[in-house]
Amino acid sequence: MYAAKAHGRNRFSYFTPGLQTAALARLRMTNDLRTAIAENSLRVYFQPIVDIHSGKIQKAEALVRWLHPQRGFISPMEFIPIAETSGLIIAIGDLVFREALCWVRKWRELYRPDFQISINQSPMEFQGDQERYIKWIHELALQNLPGQAISVEITEGLLLDASQKITSKLLQFRDAGIQVALDDFGTGYSSLSYLKKFDIDYLKIDQSFVRNLATDASDIVLSEAIIMMAHKLDLKVIAEGVETQQQHDLLKQAGCDFAQGYLFSKPLPPEEFEILLQRQKT
Repeated sequence: MYAAKAHGRNRFSYFTPGLQTAALARLRMTNDLRTAIAENSLRVYFQPIVDIHSGKIQKAEALVRWLHPQRGFISPMEFIPIAETSGLIIAIGDLVFREALCWVRKWRELYRPDFQISINQSPMEFQGDQERYIKWIHELALQNLPGQAISVEITEGLLLDASQKITSKLLQFRDAGIQVALDDFGTGYSSLSYLKKFDIDYLKIDQSFVRNLATDASDIVLSEAIIMMAHKLDLKVIAEGVETQQQHDLLKQAGCDFAQGYLFSKPLPPEEFEILLQRQKT
């Protein structure tokens, strides 16, 4: 079934020994992931998001990591799709939210009163039960945190589904003060009408544009156009995948607001991330 779905709808695939092996591996990983969630052995790492003009860390993106007892670290590219198809992504998303709240409260108190952590939301999560986000907003209030302490990252594809369910969630976030970032902008179904219709606060330029800034004139032109358009619409821009000083300088020259990538730091456990904030404060 998964093999047929992977090649598109309305197809069938013959069940071969290779498919059986893949199905068993998938089942095993699903069970292991369910155990990891139950035993609270998934970890949340944080990658800095830096003000490109001041060089200061102002935000972080929360990213889930899985250290498997036998296989070691498993790439999110491998286990997140399984989490989505099995429904386990909801529990993982809630875990990330709780961890993000814990750390953002501490870091706002100690280092930056306006510090913000962004949390990725998959289409499956975002199209789910609205009560879930009501609970998130309630939890923010219990922690005495404003909505601006959190931003939610969604993909362009979600905005294609202009259903009442999607719209109401975006309005729900706006009313709570939670900001919304459009992830991987420029790689999917970019449309100015989405940016006008929905309450979006940030555009994240995909790393596929950033990677070739120094060598491909068209990528810098596209990035400049995205930045200029975003600013005209009163949106901030975050560039992902910044790995070199040259990329940083080109983005700064183009007027980009924030940057994220290995030039600044890889994703870190919270204790190591906090060391970066301590150094910045001193």
